[in-house]
Amino acid sequence: MTNFKNGTIYIGFTGNLGQRTLQHKAGKGGKFTSKYELGKLVYKEFFQYADKGIAREKQLKTWNREWKVNLIQQHNPEWIDLAKEWYTDKEIEEYKED
Repeated sequence: MTNFKNGTIYIGFTGNLGQRTLQHKAGKGGKFTSKYELGKLVYKEFFQYADKGIAREKQLKTWNREWKVNLIQQHNPEWIDLAKEWYTDKEIEEYKED
């Protein structure tokens, strides 16, 4: 997750990417993601087993910023929000109010 191209980068694991992305977009993803308004999904990986996903999350969190940026750039050079059309602005606003 990020806030804009080459902005702050957040890495996390979830068992429900759609729900977690909505939380981030609504500012309910946690203190860090809310503070920096990290609601833009620019990179994702899927794993069949949670333990593999958690291990990958831990690995990526040890990487320096340049490596993370390069990984994103390889897959999404324009840093387009991959979840841009998952929710309407109205749905995000309604979730904020819950």
